[in-house]
Amino acid sequence: MNTTSILKDLVSDRIVQLNPSQPFTFASGIKSPIYTDLRLTISYPKLRRKIYLALGDLIETNFPNATVIGGVATAGIPHAAWVAEEMQLPMIYVRSKPKDHGTSKQIEGRVTPSDHIVLIDDLISTGGSVIKASKAVQADGYQVDGVVSIFSYGFADATDNFKKANLKFVPLLTYPELIKQMLNDEQIQNDEYERLNKWHQDPWSWK
Repeated sequence: MNTTSILKDLVSDRIVQLNPSQPFTFASGIKSPIYTDLRLTISYPKLRRKIYLALGDLIETNFPNATVIGGVATAGIPHAAWVAEEMQLPMIYVRSKPKDHGTSKQIEGRVTPSDHIVLIDDLISTGGSVIKASKAVQADGYQVDGVVSIFSYGFADATDNFKKANLKFVPLLTYPELIKQMLNDEQIQNDEYERLNKWHQDPWSWK
């Protein structure tokens, strides 16, 4: 699995954005000098193919018993569809909350209690959204073997949250790998690398 090519594409296609002077705000409230807008990957056919092939390999290696691929709304859904097609497995998706009409379902698609579900999300910061989705699936009586994502910031908070949820999590790409690749490709200078690394060590207090 060659993730270097994907990392390079994320930078060259401007999916990764840097703006230390006007930091981005994550849903978790974290202020960040860097933003990875993975929703843009769906607009790049060659890149998205690299991603779903790599995610398929990741699932086969880490979750060999998987029988259903689940997409977490909304950004995880297209990638789950491509992975499910490549692996020839059924797919479901999990809404952020139950529908307020019709069947009031939160899980869309057919699944049984004997299935082994792997959830896909695009990006993990603290893990809150995908853990919430996993709990919704489990509350309906289904098995979640674990979670994969395209990218993870690798925060200690996320590690703790997945551990508390007793949920295995495997990212395809990580923040340390990304900024190291950017440094190697001279997309950032040493001082920028050090600043980005410092933010990663303590994102909640970064200014």
